[in-house]
Amino acid sequence: MTQTTPVETILDRRQMRRKITFWRLFALAAIIVAIVVAAGRLSGAENHLTPHIARIEISGMITGDQATLKLIKDAAKSRASALIVDIDSPGGTVTGSERLYRTLREAAKKKPVVAVVDNMAASGGFITALGADRVFASDNTLVGSIGVLLQVPNFGKLLDNVGVKVETFKSAPLKDAPNFFDPTSDAARGAMNALVVDSYNWFKNLVKERRKLTDAELAAVSDGRVFTGHQALALKLIDANGGEDEAKAWLEKEKGVAKGLPIRDWKKPAIESKFGLFSMATAALSAMGYPQAAELARKAEGARAASALDGLLAIWQFDAPK
Repeated sequence: MTQTTPVETILDRRQMRRKITFWRLFALAAIIVAIVVAAGRLSGAENHLTPHIARIEISGMITGDQATLKLIKDAAKSRASALIVDIDSPGGTVTGSERLYRTLREAAKKKPVVAVVDNMAASGGFITALGADRVFASDNTLVGSIGVLLQVPNFGKLLDNVGVKVETFKSAPLKDAPNFFDPTSDAARGAMNALVVDSYNWFKNLVKERRKLTDAELAAVSDGRVFTGHQALALKLIDANGGEDEAKAWLEKEKGVAKGLPIRDWKKPAIESKFGLFSMATAALSAMGYPQAAELARKAEGARAASALDGLLAIWQFDAPK
């Protein structure tokens, strides 16, 4: 019987480890490919290759995130014959809303874009709707809230109560404006108000241009209030009362979109969902014996935080009676 030497044993073990590592990496690659394919199917990506009407939902707080902007751009370059933007938002940041508006206007150069307001298109939500070629809203939808606000909390009194004093060293009087810890000076208040007024004027000019309003008509709708869809139609803030069916009929009649085309949802990648790629990767890595990599994937999933609304806001707020 032939006996193996210690050197041969070591070489055999190394060869075995290489084989195991190879097959683990191969299996990991196969799982990743399967996940990507499954995510594409779940999002309906394969259905986007045939003629259809694309539907993109804009809901909640608007930040102008890159995933949403890319979705609009991709839909504009796709085989979709038109784009329906389903809006249900009280607004968000002014810059985020402006990014959405400009991206929709670019998309409108390639194909018709229609906005259909669900429950609300206020402030930044209305800015988004202005990016469409035509705006539809139900009779009782809330539309408008043309205005800008900047809110700064002041924790000075709270810090005084707990005995904490914040000292600031600044290069100029307005460098720390707005300040969370000291009363706002007249100069700082004037500077902040100038920002609000400038953005407000931009908002009003956009409404005037897109809705073709006179100065008097603009003044009647730009005091920050919201209107019902019925009121908004009379005030020329929207084009027609109705929903998706009316929007589709208009596209077919006025824009030459083929009749009977299906409306298909375009959604952001599954990685945005609770059970997205991070979660599936965590499970796969754990099953394959890579606990450290699985822990990194788990932490990456947990690290996703909601975007903070910083800066000037175009958002509708309802203050309940006190």
